[in-house]
Formats: sequence, structure tokens, C-alpha cells
Amino acid sequence: MQSIFDQIYTCLIANNRWQLILSGLGTTLLIALCAILIGTVIGAVMALCRLSGSRILRGVSLTYITIVRGIPMVTQLMLFAYVIFAPVSIDKIVVAIIAFGVNSGAYMTEIMRGGIQAVDAGQMEAGRSLGLTKWQTMRKIILPQAVKNILPTYTNEFIVLIKETSVAGYIAIQDLTKVSDMIRNADYNAWVPLIAAALIYLLLTLGLSRLFAALERRMARSDRS
Repeated sequence: MQSIFDQIYTCLIANNRWQLILSGLGTTLLIALCAILIGTVIGAVMALCRLSGSRILRGVSLTYITIVRGIPMVTQLMLFAYVIFAPVSIDKIVVAIIAFGVNSGAYMTEIMRGGIQAVDAGQMEAGRSLGLTKWQTMRKIILPQAVKNILPTYTNEFIVLIKETSVAGYIAIQDLTKVSDMIRNADYNAWVPLIAAALIYLLLTLGLSRLFAALERRMARSDRS
């Protein structure tokens, strides 16, 4: 029976397996980063629609949130890959980015709506009394304050998104989880590649948590100064 170190060498180092792990990690980060950007844009637009005076815009936003949040992420991913984009020749990574971005956008909508509504209503009145339009007041006064309100929840959404990308293998994308499973199938050794993947995910989430916590502290200091 191989020792622990021999198993680690065989699974992660031999035949340049570490490069496969690194490639999978890169794919995971690419999907997550692009998806959070798409989700942020969609969330901002839909949050403003939710807060608008138009019943149509509110209805569109609410329908989007209800549908996206009511369908499992894996199902959405497969719908995008095998139904929506099935007639089109498009890279599966792009499909995954769009699918995760659309899904994240629904959650970002509620995060941003809550952040905007947490700003005191008097701020809007003060901006309008200074001669600013509603949009100018929103852009120059409300949104900068809302960013500080949503940052902790935004961090959580980004971390959740990184972990959710682990289902990308359902449409044959070689992300971190998928390549770990490929190594497991090749070596008939489950614990080394899967625990390695779990540790990498853990380090990513801990690193992001510390990064955003430092950003929050810096923003809090700038408010006091």
C-alpha cells in the first residue's frame, strides 16, 4: 500500500497533474469573476427597476427575480447550454459565465435594493433641494452610501458564486471540481484530489473574506476622517 506522500505525489505531481489542477482553478476563477461582473450590472439595473415608479419595470424585475431564484443553478446551467445556446456554436465557458451571471444578478438585485433602501430617505430630499435631478441624486449621493451598505453581503454572494461554479462540470467544463474528479477516476484515489480541491476552495473563500474585511475597515476609517 502506498504511503500518504506517495499517493499525493501520484495524484497531484506525477505526469504534471498539478498543471491540470492549476488550469481548473483558473477556469473556476475566470467564470466566477466574469459572472460577478455581469451579475453586478444586472443587479444594479434590476434594483433600480424595482425601486422605480413604473409598474411595468417593477413587474419585469420581480418576474426575473422570481424565475431565476426559483430554479436550481444546475438546471439553469443545463438550460443555457443545451436549450438556449444549443443552436449556436459557443464556448461552454462563455455559456457558464452567462448562466452564472444571470443567476447572480437575481440575488444582486435584492442585495442592491436593500442597500439603497437602507440609505436615509432624507438624503434624496436633500439632493433634490440642492437642485439635483432624481438620477443625479441617486448617482452622486445615494449609490456611494449604498455601496458601503451592500459590501458585506456582496462579499458573501461572491464567495457563494465561487463555490457554485463547482457544478460547471455538468456541461463538460474542466473547472477545479471536474479536474479533481478526473484525477480520481484516473488513479482510483478519491481522497487526495478531492481534499486538495476542498482546501483550495477554502483558501479562496478565506482569502476573499479577509480582503473584503480589510476593504470594509478602510472605508469605515475614511468615513470617520
